[in-house]
Amino acid sequence: MSRQLEYVYKGETKVITFSFQKHRSPHEAAAEAEGIDLTDFMKMELQLEMVADGKAVKNHRDSYFNKLGFGKIVLLKKEAESIKDKR
Repeated sequence: MSRQLEYVYKGETKVITFSFQKHRSPHEAAAEAEGIDLTDFMKMELQLEMVADGKAVKNHRDSYFNKLGFGKIVLLKKEAESIKDKR
């Protein structure tokens, strides 16, 4: 099931469709939507995952994406959950 992904890129907020079947992470989907090649970053991230804890990997990812011009990157609530909460 696809979800909505909201991200800020160079000061502009955008919303795209996101699915874990197509992308490994929301960051990867946002970069693809902006036409950014993450091949080298993904290699480095995999190496870092082998030797460091999750917090170090997250800090590296956040720092890298901030340098690319991204602000917040968040998955929006699923519509089904939102409808269920309103009942």
